[in-house]
Amino acid sequence: MIAKSENEKLREIAAAINEEKPFVYIVQNLENTFGEPKLRPKSDPLSMLINIILSQATSDVNSERTFGNLKKRFGNWRNVSEADESEIADEIRLGGLANQKAGVIKDLLRQIKETRKTLSLDFVEQMPDEAARDYLQSFRGIGPKTVACTLLFACHKEVFPLDTHIFRVLKRMGVLPAKITDAKAHKLLDELVPKGKFYSLHVNLIRLGREICRPREPLCEQCPLIEYCDYGATRV
Repeated sequence: MIAKSENEKLREIAAAINEEKPFVYIVQNLENTFGEPKLRPKSDPLSMLINIILSQATSDVNSERTFGNLKKRFGNWRNVSEADESEIADEIRLGGLANQKAGVIKDLLRQIKETRKTLSLDFVEQMPDEAARDYLQSFRGIGPKTVACTLLFACHKEVFPLDTHIFRVLKRMGVLPAKITDAKAHKLLDELVPKGKFYSLHVNLIRLGREICRPREPLCEQCPLIEYCDYGATRV
């Protein structure tokens, strides 16, 4: 008997979850509650990737400021790639983890320049979703969420980013097990989310996690997903 691939196993798991907790209705209930968010127009993938790197462990306001500082100081990514890490770190210090982020950005730009001979990621838009995800994850310090956000926001690819709010919600619902790797969780959600609803579900699950399915004292009685939630069933 031929052993099943990891992707085949994930599809079977996703099918079983969808039988019990249909994601088409989960998306629908959230949109009925919060509305249907719309993606902004496509944008430069490299700029988006660097912007998301800068957003890690800081507020949106601070990450936007540090991104603006980089663009103002260096003008373009070629100049950033030629700058010392300490110079990059000085411009992004407001966002925290400046030395770590500067190293990731510097290394990212170096690898792209060495392998592609130009500082551009425009080509990833033409790649199949899984190939594009695997390519971006090959860079040091670039994790599944950063990759998924870049591909979804910049290229409108059907990939699903998970953040801490989404992990909490989906674990409470019983969609994700208590212990699962980031990479596996991201691949599983790619199989679960209905086509065309990746951005809507991403935004609305974050809103649900912030406003209703809070870390402490969740408002289960107000939750539009209560009928699909294992945790909520024990409280309401």
